[in-house]
Amino acid sequence: MKELLRSNDPTVIAFASALLKGEDIETFQMDVHMSVLEGSIGVLPRRLMVRGEDLHLARAILRDNDLHPSAG
Repeated sequence: MKELLRSNDPTVIAFASALLKGEDIETFQMDVHMSVLEGSIGVLPRRLMVRGEDLHLARAILRDNDLHPSAG
């Protein structure tokens, strides 16, 4: 899995996941339960992961929808 997007905003992660699901690209959210450690203040970002072979297309989809994928 490769990191596609990192955000503190859960709505951004949800929107990106929905866009990619519409294109049959599977996603996996990491760090979802980190709020237990941080006290639910939203400091630690969540990461949206995709398969390596889907990374290029997934980045293009996010850019086309004015979301900024992670570099790297």
